[in-house]
Amino acid sequence: MGPYALDARKCISYLTIELKGPIPRGMRPLMGTHIFGCDICQDVCPYNTKCRPTNEAAFQPRRGLHAPELIPLLQLTEEEFKARFHGSPILRAKRRGFLRNVCVALGNLRRPEAVPALAEALAGDPEPLVRVHAAWALGALEAQTRRRRSTRRLDTSGMQW
Repeated sequence: MGPYALDARKCISYLTIELKGPIPRGMRPLMGTHIFGCDICQDVCPYNTKCRPTNEAAFQPRRGLHAPELIPLLQLTEEEFKARFHGSPILRAKRRGFLRNVCVALGNLRRPEAVPALAEALAGDPEPLVRVHAAWALGALEAQTRRRRSTRRLDTSGMQW
């Protein structure tokens, strides 16, 4: 791609909403903790520099949907997902896509307390898409644990620099 060209397949909104299959491995770490959509383009757009925040209720985050706790989301059944997100565009991603995104975000957060929920998703979620991404997240967490152990060994070796 040339200058000023955008590859929409690398857009976080595309990956978290429109893409129905697995998120490419190389893109997962780049997604950070985005689980549905992204407003980075709006933040950096030069046309938006003069815009003022609005108090219009329709543009405010819905209660309970802004910065949710991720770990409990992995346990949502299909019915719970539909009830929680009724009337929300999150339904576009469907449960399998949304939980795929939650797994990626948890893998990127690398918080050990996510391991039990990710392991449960890997072992028992009915959607293969969720299980594949839970496995990736667990692998990301394990890689971090290995790096910490090797760093500790170096730190406690008694070597002086």
